[in-house]
Amino acid sequence: MSYQALYRVWRPQRFDDLVGQQIVTRTLKNAIITHQISHAYLFAGPRGTGKTSAAKIFAKAVNCHHSKDGEPCNECEICKAITNGQLNDVIEIDAASNNGVEEIRDIRDKAKYAPTQADYKVYIIDEVHMLSTGAFNALLKTLEEPPANVIFILATTEPHKIPLTIISRVQRFDFRRISAEDAFNRMKYILDQKEITYDEKALWVIANAAEGGMRDALSILDQVLSFSDNEVKLDDALLVTGSVTKQLLKKYFLEISKHEGAAALDTMKDILDEGKDGQRFIEDLISFIRDILLYQELPSLISVESTGLKQEDFEEIVQLASSATLYQMIDELNNIQEEMRFTTHPDVYLEVLTIKLAQIDPQKNIQSAPTVSSDTNTEATKMIEKLQQEIQQLQQTVKQLQNTPVKASRPSPQQQNEQPRVQQKKVQVNLNKIYPVLENATRQDLINVRELWGDMLNLLSVPQRSLLHVSQPVAASAVGIIVAFDYPFLFQQAADDTTLLGNMESALQRLTGNERQVVFVPKDKWPKIRQDFIKDHGFGKNQQKTQPIIKQKTQATEGSGQPPAGTPAPMVEPPLPPEDEVLTEEKSPQEDNQVATAQKLFGSDIVKVEDN
Repeated sequence: MSYQALYRVWRPQRFDDLVGQQIVTRTLKNAIITHQISHAYLFAGPRGTGKTSAAKIFAKAVNCHHSKDGEPCNECEICKAITNGQLNDVIEIDAASNNGVEEIRDIRDKAKYAPTQADYKVYIIDEVHMLSTGAFNALLKTLEEPPANVIFILATTEPHKIPLTIISRVQRFDFRRISAEDAFNRMKYILDQKEITYDEKALWVIANAAEGGMRDALSILDQVLSFSDNEVKLDDALLVTGSVTKQLLKKYFLEISKHEGAAALDTMKDILDEGKDGQRFIEDLISFIRDILLYQELPSLISVESTGLKQEDFEEIVQLASSATLYQMIDELNNIQEEMRFTTHPDVYLEVLTIKLAQIDPQKNIQSAPTVSSDTNTEATKMIEKLQQEIQQLQQTVKQLQNTPVKASRPSPQQQNEQPRVQQKKVQVNLNKIYPVLENATRQDLINVRELWGDMLNLLSVPQRSLLHVSQPVAASAVGIIVAFDYPFLFQQAADDTTLLGNMESALQRLTGNERQVVFVPKDKWPKIRQDFIKDHGFGKNQQKTQPIIKQKTQATEGSGQPPAGTPAPMVEPPLPPEDEVLTEEKSPQEDNQVATAQKLFGSDIVKVEDN
């Protein structure tokens, strides 16, 4: 059988095996014991803290007929099938690659069917925050009214990306980071079971490098075992993690605390020559200073054994630097760490950092303001005398102006009424894109687009939805859509945003299945654009946009189907492009005259006016 990683072999199979999540496991076990099982759960927390493992254990516990104290037996057929991933009633889905509406609809449809082998059908959706907005909406109704014997377990590392409507319908459990001590104890237990020799200091290095993730700790431990041929040594752990030994850190800190910059530079070069990572060096140094601050505040706040130093080392270090000095060091380390993120020469930054740290002197901040030399006093006196002379000259000039009568010039009315004008960018509309849409536009296409408008907005980002909040579709065809904006400056902003256009066209294609071009127009210019289009396509003065159709209700026409003699032929309205109901123009005076003439000839009770 091929080799399996440690985190797979030693994956927890019972709630008691989960490291550092006692509150979560106790709550879940009590829910199973008391039969108070909810229909949906949300497991949120950092990576490698046991979310997916807890979901699988919970799936086994609710379906196991031999469970004891809320723990699965791991011996029956159901437990073994779930452990091996072979039970059809426990479905694990990766939302990172199955984040569409169709996948969630498939889950919703299949959830209606009863489980085949187990008592409960359990859906485990990992990284659920990767689902699209449409997928969340499709899942919402199922979570609100779930079928019987169905449990949803949602796992995520970023719960803030999940809609509140989803969170309010689930029970949320927050998984916390694994402490270094818990990770140390778990690795120690595993190595004892495998009968592998190890150095406890090496395990502490791995536990601190894992940064709260048990899976990361076991992965690093796997690397160390491979590097040192099934043996865990301190030097190997430092090499694999890129960390710095505590003794080197202690030496470096003592030198910068004593303002020995040259010696500190030599120590820093020795650290880099050993292949240590610059970013890791800064992180280790920040952690080292943090331990010193905690020890200064209260020695019992830290575990001296976990730091790799002795009690005497801390006693020596805390005497050299005050809290103010340590705070300044952390500030400098944070600044350099940000600057080093994108550099390919970290050694230069580390050299500058070493000099800065060695020159920190908190006493300079406590000293009073520096004394002013005699030369500085002389220059200041001369400057004051010069300013006083200029003031006297200005006062004399003011007196002369006050004694001289000046005829006040009254501003002209044109100057009074003149207001500053703000030059705005000229709004430009591309008619070459608008006319092809209008040539094939229909009222039904516009109605269909307006019905899908809300769904299309949900597929866009929040800033894009905010920009389109003051817009609406005013014409649509099978090849394109025209969207009118209430304000010209928002229209210009949207027209310049190629990403917005692309996202809208992609969303509309996804909803309708057809490729359509989106064109923006200002709302105040839309009536004139439409009117110009009507004129350009043969709608002249004799054919108005909303030409009334005159229908005669006489006995002659009803009986024979022919109009009476001398009756003018009714006007027929040509096909028109669809128009927005909000932007519909009023009837022209010519239309009113035609209606009045018809009523005068045939009578108001016979003439019927219809607007198409």
